[in-house]
Amino acid sequence: MTKQLYEVKQTTIQNLLSWDDSEEIAIPEIQRPFVWNSAQVRDFIDSLYSGYPVGYLITWITPNIRLKDGEKSIGKKILIDGQQRVIALLAALSGKHIINKNYTQKRIIISFHPGDQIFEVRNAAIQKNQEWIQDISEVFKPETSMRKLVDNYCLVNSKMDTEIIDDRILRLKNILFNNLGLIELKSELDIDTVTEIFVRINSKGVSLNTSDFVMSKMAANELYDGHLLRKCIDYFCNLAVSPESYNVLSQDESFNNTEYFNTMKWLRHEREDLYDPSYTDMLRVTFTTEFQRGRLSDLVALLSGRNFETRSFEESIAEDSFKRLNNSIFHFMNETNFKRFIMILRSAGFITTSMIRSKNTANFAYILYLTLRKQKVDEAKIESIVRRWFVMSILTARYTGSLNQCLIRTSV
Repeated sequence: MTKQLYEVKQTTIQNLLSWDDSEEIAIPEIQRPFVWNSAQVRDFIDSLYSGYPVGYLITWITPNIRLKDGEKSIGKKILIDGQQRVIALLAALSGKHIINKNYTQKRIIISFHPGDQIFEVRNAAIQKNQEWIQDISEVFKPETSMRKLVDNYCLVNSKMDTEIIDDRILRLKNILFNNLGLIELKSELDIDTVTEIFVRINSKGVSLNTSDFVMSKMAANELYDGHLLRKCIDYFCNLAVSPESYNVLSQDESFNNTEYFNTMKWLRHEREDLYDPSYTDMLRVTFTTEFQRGRLSDLVALLSGRNFETRSFEESIAEDSFKRLNNSIFHFMNETNFKRFIMILRSAGFITTSMIRSKNTANFAYILYLTLRKQKVDEAKIESIVRRWFVMSILTARYTGSLNQCLIRTSV
């Protein structure tokens, strides 16, 4: 009989919010730009109020790892699909701030008109109209007295029927007890299987980005500062593209005194855009440089403590993998390394991004540069090797595919 490696469950919105409070579920996008606009959040809440189905969430229980005392630790739930919906709930019902594309914090405030039973994003007109509950998150606060809320509302809206208002505000609060479908993937599943499940379930057939798995895995691990490491990658890539965001990012008090932030400060004056890495690029370069592997799914396994020989999960491997990735990221962000690499590309005649037809070729060129630096090869020789390799790769288009193929074809 085939073993079923997932469970289909029902959970309530209240449970989901409690998982966030207890940090039982990893939702890294809380600290990354939220792509839904305010109107989409409004429509989502309206769908819940109307009792419409809102789709399944998919979580993956991270693998149990063997601790030093021989016991096993239970991994967190990593949210694989449904991030936008969950963050919309946290924003509208719990009143949490989201991070917009400019990396600034923002409240999305949803208002409710009990008489007309409509939701709107709060605006100046609504703020002047007493018929609206200005911020629905007030309804969901544990300390809120529903009786006082209804009484106060009807006091300033005397024409409203108290029983009707009471019923509709209670119906709003009862959103907490709406059921959500939950597909829980077991820890035994490897990253490739999880990706295949996602593609088959998703009606649009969207391919799952493995780098998002890595970011989720880091965000879920505070023992080895994975949450800071994930934030470091996000912030570096954002600064590389938008140096003007430095003032905003520097207000993150939990991060601005770390060595990570000090190492990337040089970007605030940097206007070079020949190589602006995305977080996927940064993960690929740092992982491949340090581990000599090209599949990011292997990084998820290593950060989970995967022993590829015994197929078990061990804490010592997870600890070592986080340490090695951490060191590699510092080498990636190093001002001297980054600027010398850009200089090599420019000295080869590539002076605009339009001339670099493959980002993977640039990624592998930086891997080559960092690897040779680790081997303490003479700087002039490094520049010559990387320059020649990059030019020939662009001309022949031999290394424009996956980094795994680059590793197979090239001996660093």
